[in-house]
Amino acid sequence: MSLINIRNLGVTLSSPLFSNLNLVVNAGDRIGLAAANGRGKSTLFRCIAGTLDPSEGEITKARGVTIGYVEQNVPQHLLDLTFYDAVLDALSPEQAESESWRVDVVLGELDVPVEFHQRPLKALSGGWQRMALIARVWVTEPDVLLMDEPTNHLDLGKIAALEAWLNALPRDVPVILASHDRAFLDAVTNRTVFLRAEQSPVFALAYSRARSALEDADAADARRYERDMKTADQLRKQAAKLNNIGINSGSDLLVVKTKQLRERAERLEDAAKPAHLERSAGAIRLANRGTHAKVLVTLDDAEVLAPDGAALFRTGKQFICQGDRIVLLGANGVGKTRLIAMLRKAIDMPEIAQDGIKATPSLVLGYGDQALADLRDSDTPMQAIIHRFDIGDQRARALLAGAGMSIDMQARPIGRLSGGQKARLGMLVLRLAEPNFFLLDEPTNHLDIEGQEVLESELMQHQASCLLVSHDRSFVRAIGNRFWQIERKRLIEVEGPEDFFAAAALAR
Repeated sequence: MSLINIRNLGVTLSSPLFSNLNLVVNAGDRIGLAAANGRGKSTLFRCIAGTLDPSEGEITKARGVTIGYVEQNVPQHLLDLTFYDAVLDALSPEQAESESWRVDVVLGELDVPVEFHQRPLKALSGGWQRMALIARVWVTEPDVLLMDEPTNHLDLGKIAALEAWLNALPRDVPVILASHDRAFLDAVTNRTVFLRAEQSPVFALAYSRARSALEDADAADARRYERDMKTADQLRKQAAKLNNIGINSGSDLLVVKTKQLRERAERLEDAAKPAHLERSAGAIRLANRGTHAKVLVTLDDAEVLAPDGAALFRTGKQFICQGDRIVLLGANGVGKTRLIAMLRKAIDMPEIAQDGIKATPSLVLGYGDQALADLRDSDTPMQAIIHRFDIGDQRARALLAGAGMSIDMQARPIGRLSGGQKARLGMLVLRLAEPNFFLLDEPTNHLDIEGQEVLESELMQHQASCLLVSHDRSFVRAIGNRFWQIERKRLIEVEGPEDFFAAAALAR
């Protein structure tokens, strides 16, 4: 059954975000929306939800269809409400009074712990705030569900729970998801839309297979364009040769033939369409100044403590060596970020002894955390660069432009940038530090798929040494060559991440 029909849809702001989107949304569809940051995913959702008019095309909906839209950010007015009241607030006053039981049902479906029901949203993690937004929409029983970056801030257990919940939804409720989590899209979708400025293709495939089909189509387009342009060039050369003969011989027939060949060349050139070239949201490049040390960090049974002093785990005897790309695995709260903080302190402030941690003196640290806390919201990108590094204004502007920031953005407070823009600024800061060892806590949190793949490539190409924490399964699989797991208050080395991923899914 068709619930939404999208025909020739396009949105242009300062430039086209996407165009020529044709999509029929049927009952049971699980549609993944893929596009780079700033390419119109949230804009398309607003068009479908009816809060924004497209620049071209139309959207028609079946009579009476209701749309549930899970946005990315928690509205400010909800932060002081408890989890329960924030969900209850989504119902009409009449429903809230007589059907409050619906809130209990939804919180049960989403496995929200009872002790969280009466906690204010502002006291909960970003992951639980995300679950509250989902619950608020689902309690209204929409006919179509739109979800914008639903896995942001979720740990692996919650991502697995969300996957299971989505796959268990009634099959008559279509879901459209915008996400940069490749493994998540593969697990929950059966169709994929790629938003593009010229043409927005749709595939009846989950993300990875759709991406492969898209690359094949792009390659075929590139070959076709090259062939057409080559044929047009040959026609023009033939026309030029015949034109010379015609002028010299005075033949009207050859002049007509020349005109026909040129017209054929023009028609070919007009009809030929270049293959799609993705407009970069900003370059991500890293540097690795290298070090002669083979062992970069030695952990000698260091004890990792919680902020209140409680023992979390001991590291045992471990070594981080040059070329290691170590992924730190463990459930939320077991001490991953605490270990990274201890390592950062040992490298940045070697004069303050860290029991059980010894870093080689030649280490230069590149640090990035999921909150991008090293970037002050009140600074501008220009200030963030020129205050840290000995480069002039002109060089700083060129570097920021290369990272995807216009002159206007460069003078804007960092707090007003999008998550993706801040992430690319953070990567530029990492590059300019010229580290030889990286500590990365959720580095892909705000990066689009293109950015994730470029970061993977940069870390591999520069043979970077790093210790990282990530809930992005695709990123972990691509990057890691060693894996440490925190389990039963010990740090142990494991062969790979798959057993941990499977256990996280079972423990949801």
